[in-house]
Amino acid sequence: MSVRVSQRSMFTNFVTNMNSSLADLMESNIQASSQKRINKPSDDSIGTARVLNYRDSLSGIEQYKKNIDTAKSWLGLADQTLLQVNTLLTRMKGLAEQAATGTLDANNREQISFELRQQYEQLINLANTQYEGRHLFAGHKTDQPAFVQGLGLTSNDSVFPDGSYSITGAASKTFVVQFTSNATIGGATPVTLRYSTDAGRTWQNGVIAAGQNSLTIDGVNLTMQAGTAVQAVDTTNVHDTLSNGSINGTWLYIRPTAIYKGDDNDLPPTITHFGASPVTGAASGVFSKDVLVRIDSSNASLGGQIVYSYSLDNGNSWTRGNIASSAGTSNSAPLSIPGGFLTLSSNGGNTLAQGDQFIVRPHRGDITFEISRNQTLTVNSIGKDVFGGLYQGPNDSVPMAAYGGDGRNLFETVGRLIGFMESNNQQGIQEALADLDTASSLIMTQAAAVGGRENRLEVVGNVLDTIQLDEKARMSNIEDIDVAELMTKLAQQQLIYNSVLKSSAQIMQMNLTNFI
Repeated sequence: MSVRVSQRSMFTNFVTNMNSSLADLMESNIQASSQKRINKPSDDSIGTARVLNYRDSLSGIEQYKKNIDTAKSWLGLADQTLLQVNTLLTRMKGLAEQAATGTLDANNREQISFELRQQYEQLINLANTQYEGRHLFAGHKTDQPAFVQGLGLTSNDSVFPDGSYSITGAASKTFVVQFTSNATIGGATPVTLRYSTDAGRTWQNGVIAAGQNSLTIDGVNLTMQAGTAVQAVDTTNVHDTLSNGSINGTWLYIRPTAIYKGDDNDLPPTITHFGASPVTGAASGVFSKDVLVRIDSSNASLGGQIVYSYSLDNGNSWTRGNIASSAGTSNSAPLSIPGGFLTLSSNGGNTLAQGDQFIVRPHRGDITFEISRNQTLTVNSIGKDVFGGLYQGPNDSVPMAAYGGDGRNLFETVGRLIGFMESNNQQGIQEALADLDTASSLIMTQAAAVGGRENRLEVVGNVLDTIQLDEKARMSNIEDIDVAELMTKLAQQQLIYNSVLKSSAQIMQMNLTNFI
């Protein structure tokens, strides 16, 4: 059966063939330009999905590497800061060794104290080191200095333990206070004393009125715990300790220290109670986030069965149906929660109201960076755990000395050294000198901890580099074009297109009218 071929059908067929050949040629041209085999999802839908997964993975690796770079800078600056602190401590120990000898007099020690004061202020500046406007040693409170200058108290009398006093005000010199009568602070009789602001060269008499427990000297206010018994000083003896080892009355040295203003990681967590139940709560364990606890049972009591729920996302979702029964006493009940226990205790009653809530708030001063999948690193250090000083935590009524004020507390140790230096107390200088070694040891331990984290970053960074190269190679195998194969393909497609053009032109010239 013959088929009539019209000029129109030939023209349409020619155009279709030319467009098809040209489209193939242009597709190869796009691949040559981008050097990619896949330029749109239709090129390879499965390959496109795999390439997108690789790109997501590589994007995450790039972010991890940025986090590592930031963490390296943060830790590197902290490392340098701690080394500078240790350099200052070495200089301080040298000065203290000079002052601890009997060859120096009060004037010599006062001269040394001028340099110690400057080094003390430099220590505070180093403790307030910033990285990109954020304070390194302030916990999460990076927008404010970790430490401010303050005043501390040293006494030869054990009746003044840490937390039994508070001091406000500022002083450029150490004040020495000597009680001149055996008395009780805040008692029914006045407490007589004398004080010096110039290292004992001159003295002024003072008195704490009956029923009062505060003393003010040149704008500095010292508030002592009422009921504290003090002893009279033998003012003819210039030493605060007698030759037999007993104390020469009660001496007070009001000297410099630093007050920590950041936050901490201390235990136990803070408990907040919302409700009318006459109970209190205390938490034990390690908690990574706030835990909300809600009493669900009605008419529950301590020691009985308690149905409760807890939430780890600020109350958005709750884990219900938890039961505490027969685990406590009639006055207490431990509730098991993620990370530890919330123990409820009687506070004038043992009943629990339905709907009462308790929030376990752990202290969280750490700043962590995510350095790889499911792996984080703490980049900061808690200032009071590094430099000591005084700190009033959420559960404290007055500032307390970190580490109990012992030699590990750098600011308290240096403060005592300055106080004894300015008051010409050779024995006190010798004691502070021994504590400087302890403080220096802690600083180097902290520096070693920072160095360990820096080394870990190096290892993780190298692992990420290896993973990144592997991911790029895998993605390239799917996405990138084989250049040699593409050039061969381009040459073939160009030949095909030229052939289509030439054959089409020849056929279109053939016409029956040419033979009439």
